[in-house]
Amino acid sequence: MSLHLGDLAPNFTAQTTIGEIDFYEYLGDSWGVLFSHPADYTPVCTTELGKTALLKGEFDKRNVKALALSIDPLDKHLAWISDINETQNCSVEFPLIADEDRKVSMLYDMIHPNASATATVRSLFIIGPDKKVKLMITYPASTGRNFNEVLRVIDSLQLTDEYSVATPANWEAGEDVIIGLGVKTEDIESKFPKGHRIIKPYLRYTPQPSSTTKA
Repeated sequence: MSLHLGDLAPNFTAQTTIGEIDFYEYLGDSWGVLFSHPADYTPVCTTELGKTALLKGEFDKRNVKALALSIDPLDKHLAWISDINETQNCSVEFPLIADEDRKVSMLYDMIHPNASATATVRSLFIIGPDKKVKLMITYPASTGRNFNEVLRVIDSLQLTDEYSVATPANWEAGEDVIIGLGVKTEDIESKFPKGHRIIKPYLRYTPQPSSTTKA
């Protein structure tokens, strides 16, 4: 199965380090970050899960729930968490999915035969409260993910989901945003009372909208 942006994220039930979960029920009305790692007790994955745990406060502020996955069994996950907590100075509280039967891996196309016929690649999915896939990133096994970039993308997705804007290259939360092409020039002032700049008819900037000024 091949997923695309905007597709409904497949639901599933799975055994995890916090017990059996139904994916949709676990997310509730939250955003979700579902990411896979090739195997337990691997160095890059250890740092990734540690970083995710250390960013719990940042994910909580954005109403985001994280889940990790590999095809290793539950007992191995539970033992590995102790190593992660020790070496990364963290406390892993989000669930690690034990996908021994590869059910979830196949649903989300996480096994790429050219990389490995059995192990999952470093796939990451951001899923909205509407349960649709908002972003997909796949890294090679040798490259750890940048979770600050994941947070940046979540900030952009949540902002552009609420307002008629887009975010430019290298955008960070708080910086100016681009007014969507669907907004007529004559409507800009009423929709974006913080002001705007027109560089070209198709390139129009406005300060980042606040939660009290919907557009």
